[in-house]
Amino acid sequence: MINTYQTSLAPPPIPPRHNGSHSVFIPAPAPSKGHSKVLLQFVLGVVLLQLFLSIVGFIFLSSNVKKEHFSSAEVNPKMSLLLSEQKKGPSSERTDKALASMVVSQKARTQTSTAGYLQWDEKHSDLRNISLFSPTQLAIQKSGKYYVYSKVTFSKGDPGRPLTSWIMLRKSMTDKDEVAMKAYCNLDSHRGSVPNLCTATQGGVVTLESGNQLSVWVQDCSLVDYEEGATAFGMYEL
Repeated sequence: MINTYQTSLAPPPIPPRHNGSHSVFIPAPAPSKGHSKVLLQFVLGVVLLQLFLSIVGFIFLSSNVKKEHFSSAEVNPKMSLLLSEQKKGPSSERTDKALASMVVSQKARTQTSTAGYLQWDEKHSDLRNISLFSPTQLAIQKSGKYYVYSKVTFSKGDPGRPLTSWIMLRKSMTDKDEVAMKAYCNLDSHRGSVPNLCTATQGGVVTLESGNQLSVWVQDCSLVDYEEGATAFGMYEL
């Protein structure tokens, strides 16, 4: 009987094994601390340099813009003046304009004289660059063109004359009053339960000088209606 478990071939050699002290790969040397510090300082220097250049460029551009602005203002002073006037706006112009809106005084109800000038209540009136020289006269402080108006309401008629109101102008203290405007109205002769009223209204553009005085004259103060809003006088600068 043949033994099949035995053979004449020798087993293959076992490959050599390396100990743990022998490494196949060669490790790279670790960077030194001095090299890392130099690299960090270089990066920091670049960042600071870029920041410095940005600040210098901003200052340079700002100075150029200011120079151009001032040079343009010097070249065209009229344009600069126009721009400054536009900045003021229309509100400042309105406050500089002369104006008077007068309310008739209730004290005039007790006037003893018939023909005369209407008195004005300064406390309830609006005055701007115009003064109340006397209870009856307005004094102009600024020369110029003015729109002057008045309305006088009459509650009683005059059987012999038409109802009238005059705007009177006195150019100086030594001059006499002269008629600048006239207005008339009429009342019906019949009497009834309804109050009989009429209003003489007038208005127009007048050239006035500083120191001129204006007033309203009526033929009979006892015929005037002194209710609020019925009789008024005023002017405003154009």
